Amino acid sequence: MHFTLMFFESPEDFAARKDPEKQEEYLAGWSHYVHALRDSGVVVSGFGLHAPETAATVRRRDENMFVQDGPFTETKEQLGGLFVIDVPDLDTALEWAARAPVNAAEVRQNLPAVK
Repeated sequence: MHFTLMFFESPEDFAARKDPEKQEEYLAGWSHYVHALRDSGVVVSGFGLHAPETAATVRRRDENMFVQDGPFTETKEQLGGLFVIDVPDLDTALEWAARAPVNAAEVRQNLPAVK
């Protein structure tokens, strides 16, 4: 079964990506986790995302589309990246999510691909 692990990061986490004093520690945590995932053979795909301030949100109101700079969110934590993994069940997906170096991760089973 395919599950998507979505990792949410705080503004401080995003800032650590660029801060020379914090970047090494930030990347070390992710490097260890990513290598463990890849070495296990469960990774289907995965990637990190640029910081939320680089986002654009498209919303439909009636027949009109509106573009807003930045994410549309009501929380401080933002999506920082994701992995799609192929594991036997939800419990295994949750175990992988719990190992990530973040305070919040969402796990969802993927729907079958549209053909």
